[in-house]
Amino acid sequence: MRLLSNSADANPSTSKLTLSLASTKKEVREVQRLRYKVFIETMNLSALANSEELDKDDFDDYCDHLIVRDSQTLKVVGTYRVMGPDAARRKGQFYSEQEFDLSRLAHLRNSIAEAGRACIHPDYRSGAVIMLLWAGLASFMRKERCDYLMGCASVSLNDGGHNAAALYHAMSRDNLAPPDYRVTPLLPFPIEEREPGHTANTPPLLKGYLRSGAWVCGEPAWDPDFHSADFFLLLPLSKLDARYARHYLKEPKEASPA
Repeated sequence: MRLLSNSADANPSTSKLTLSLASTKKEVREVQRLRYKVFIETMNLSALANSEELDKDDFDDYCDHLIVRDSQTLKVVGTYRVMGPDAARRKGQFYSEQEFDLSRLAHLRNSIAEAGRACIHPDYRSGAVIMLLWAGLASFMRKERCDYLMGCASVSLNDGGHNAAALYHAMSRDNLAPPDYRVTPLLPFPIEEREPGHTANTPPLLKGYLRSGAWVCGEPAWDPDFHSADFFLLLPLSKLDARYARHYLKEPKEASPA
């Protein structure tokens, strides 16, 4: 594995956590197995169940995979899939282009990194894992010389879609991207067909993006496979909140290869 960061303490397990990039097919399968457990088993998405018990698609072969591992058990406990401009050119598209028309962002394609499939084991959701993953994203963007981070934040539709609709309508002017950065969902989620009066409950991933300074670039797309409404997010590094910039964009310490 290629080590990206110093280890960090984990709570409540009191384990050490290490951050790396997957460098073998075996490590990618470990990532896919964790994604299966969290996305398909936990969310009871029986339509996506398979005998391999792996969550995988064609993009996995083109992307880098950030791994957070418990160094005591060697178990993969967190992951993020990242794609730079060169990888998107080789694949022919970013993952988000399966759900959104990104033509208004065409002038940014050479400076955008895409993050997706954020996944943390249920026993390790104390905050330490996501902090390491964000540090890994920052390191990846430095390496790829990217000025923008984009990705989707999924909101479950298990409540009939009321929360997803309430979230969009609760977005402030500061949360929404300027018109020049808006994208169009290929399969729009019908945000107007929900009952009014629901209080928006922001999922942790979306909340983290918004706190860091990301824009929501328009109405959400409907992902019937994962039974979710997907919000497209764009974070210009120039807009990154100062607290996050100091933490994530500082020069990394020298690390020995593992």
